[in-house]
Amino acid sequence: MISLSLKNLLSLACVGAIAFSLGACKKGNKKDEQYAGVDGDYVNGTPLPDRPGDGVSFTSANVDKSQFQPVYFGFDSAEVSSGESGKLESVASFLKSGSSTIILAGFTDERGTEEYNRALGERRAQAVRNYLISAGASGGYIQTVSFGEEMPASSGSGEDAWSQNRRTEIGVVK
Repeated sequence: MISLSLKNLLSLACVGAIAFSLGACKKGNKKDEQYAGVDGDYVNGTPLPDRPGDGVSFTSANVDKSQFQPVYFGFDSAEVSSGESGKLESVASFLKSGSSTIILAGFTDERGTEEYNRALGERRAQAVRNYLISAGASGGYIQTVSFGEEMPASSGSGEDAWSQNRRTEIGVVK
């Protein structure tokens, strides 16, 4: 009789371990769902219903990415350096002068996991957004997206390439 109870306890322990494992897997999938956006973009800071132009994404043809220079970041950093602030002052002036919407796209170099780089890219886009808002721009005209290590500006490896990939690009919705 005792061995039967031990057998039942072991069975219950196995079922519990399996249920716990499945629950952990489900949480991982839910986390991935929070990043799903329009056209494969990853949006955290901006709710999807508030995106401009019925789902215009950073990669859309009606987003001009040539008007402003990218803002570059140090390794593993989302801090806007003083050397990059001049670029953002002109963006803030542009936003204050009209009602154009911009999309800030955060990027990273290839180092780090995909998940980490997505989050770092988002922190970079949010840092630029916060800078623009503190300079007087309306947050209602600023969208954010993160591509992480996707779409590198330079395909090489090494610090020269990596420094070009650690950036936030600014796209103006036409």
